[in-house]
Amino acid sequence: MSVSDPVADMLTKIRNAGMAKHEKVDIPTSKLKLEIVKILKTEGYIKNFKKVNQEGTNTIRVFLKYDEETGPVIHGIEKVSRPGRRVYAGYQNMPRIYNGYGTLIVSTSKGVTTGKKAAERKVGGEIICTVW
Repeated sequence: MSVSDPVADMLTKIRNAGMAKHEKVDIPTSKLKLEIVKILKTEGYIKNFKKVNQEGTNTIRVFLKYDEETGPVIHGIEKVSRPGRRVYAGYQNMPRIYNGYGTLIVSTSKGVTTGKKAAERKVGGEIICTVW
């Protein structure tokens, strides 16, 4: 089975693992996915991640983070740009997620970054996903 949108598949795995209260989830590796996971770590949505080699295939093992009262730290994670409908934004009109409480992950010419940092650097790009 080939996945037409590997990033959306990754986000779904993270979302489902969080709802099922799993400690960790394994995701097939790609440069883009690794960058997204690094941002999730920096922004405090996940505990940690590490690259794992299982039977010759590289995977990223993501360790999920939970709150004492509310459950998973990631309340929502959604893909914005899809293969059939790419979504782009200039740095002047980067959308705000939940009034700044959420994080926008954007693929720019200067690499994958958050919406805030992209606006600060004055670069626009393709909006990959939102996390809150």
